[in-house]
Amino acid sequence: MKSRYGNRALLFAALALLPYVRAIAAEYRASSYVFGTLVEIRVVDRDTARAQEAVGRIFREFDRMHRELHAWQPGKLVALNQAIARGEKNIQTTAEIAELIRGSQVLAEQSGGLFNPAIGKLVGLWSFHRDKPGGPLPDPEEIARLIRANPRISDLSVVGDRVTSANPAVQLDFGGFAKGYALDRAADILRGNGIENALVNVGGNIMALGRRAGRPWRVGLESPRGKGVLATIELADGEAIGTSGDYRRYYEIDGKRYAHIIDPRTGYPVPGVQSVTVLVSRQRGAGALSDAASKPIFIGGPGGWKEAAASMGVSCAMLVDADGVVHNVNADTAAAALAVALGAAKLVVLTDVEGLYSDWPDRTSLLSQITVDRLAGLLPALSAGMVPKMEACLRAVRGGVPRAHVIDGRVAHSVLLEVFTTEGVGTMVLPEMET
Repeated sequence: MKSRYGNRALLFAALALLPYVRAIAAEYRASSYVFGTLVEIRVVDRDTARAQEAVGRIFREFDRMHRELHAWQPGKLVALNQAIARGEKNIQTTAEIAELIRGSQVLAEQSGGLFNPAIGKLVGLWSFHRDKPGGPLPDPEEIARLIRANPRISDLSVVGDRVTSANPAVQLDFGGFAKGYALDRAADILRGNGIENALVNVGGNIMALGRRAGRPWRVGLESPRGKGVLATIELADGEAIGTSGDYRRYYEIDGKRYAHIIDPRTGYPVPGVQSVTVLVSRQRGAGALSDAASKPIFIGGPGGWKEAAASMGVSCAMLVDADGVVHNVNADTAAAALAVALGAAKLVVLTDVEGLYSDWPDRTSLLSQITVDRLAGLLPALSAGMVPKMEACLRAVRGGVPRAHVIDGRVAHSVLLEVFTTEGVGTMVLPEMET
């Protein structure tokens, strides 16, 4: 489904350029400039002092990450890159960097190599490492040379905190998911400090914790060409959205835009796409996944983005192409958002199976009811076709809809049975309190 987007009322105000802190009633807000972008944190908590302390810890953690994980300024990551370039083996690094490499390898494999944090030399060649990227354009032969060298994150082997590279052309740059990783670290700190309700925005990558004033957090998605808000979305507890765009870091030469997202197969910036936004449900590493997954989807472009999303396990994504056409807002997700917005009594989702099975293909494992917490635990094991439908049910119930029902649309009059009788068919998703 495609549609044209236009101007909409601005729901997510732009952040001030200078750091500021303020407390309004039970909502504490703070913002600063980290990772080369604006960061805003909003905490809803009766204890303002606790909120302030937790947010202070987050900004100190972000400062540490910026120093130690920066790919272009002296620090732990630069030291590792220099040792790799010298051909050293068994290089000692930090436990954090070792874990980031391992996590990157999993994401890179999922993406078929389109997510590739090992192409730092290409990033530098195009000058996207600068505070203000710009020309001249790199020598095509230099690009071709790096492509022939084929640096991949899989070229690295990690044992404990020691790293060996089979390819000296590898240069690590975690910028492709650093903001998402920062979201996960912020969430850990907030939860560790007893904060249940908060919203963290790192340069347009956003994670929600809990709720605000009894409702899901509502955020706006920035229009890639500065025309207000493209869309608004309500985020349930633990959900994260990641956005990649050709408007964040780019330069123009002879009327052509060169943006910072590079196709590792060609060595050139990706054309034809203005932005990609993905939504990831609550799970371990949701922030990092939301950030990383947006890159292969962006690189896939209008012709291959759906396949790239599927490979990353992402069922809810939106792509804006070079003409400003919005591609596919998942219908199940839209239905859930509408149910929450309308305060619906129930969300009904049609499918082509009897309902949700806890142990497919064992047909005796059909569930008539399931709670949101148990459903969240089952999501990673569900078939690809069921994931968006069950995620929609999860989002609706967590967003305040009393119940959601997945029913077998093949059964005659199944919708009428569901609406006008108490029988129904399929699986009912209920809040935890109703168990």
